[in-house]
Amino acid sequence: MDMTPELVGDALVRLRRAQGQLAAVIGMIETGDDCATVLTQLAAVSRALDRAGFKIVASGMRHCQAARDRGEEPPMTEAELEKLFLALA
Repeated sequence: MDMTPELVGDALVRLRRAQGQLAAVIGMIETGDDCATVLTQLAAVSRALDRAGFKIVASGMRHCQAARDRGEEPPMTEAELEKLFLALA
């Protein structure tokens, strides 16, 4: 399944936000910030990436179901989508 901004929607916004958060974490490490603060922010980046991944899988599921509803062959099988979902878990 080809990734497009229209397909992933909100996940792209989440990824851009996580990119900014990660840049901030890198900057915190480079300037020698407190360990607990760095790890708290790193955990927030990790959660943001997880949520973006789940959003992408959910979008793929909707896209495949819409193809089935139109009588078309979906770009991915349910097993492939499940495998991707479990890779995030």
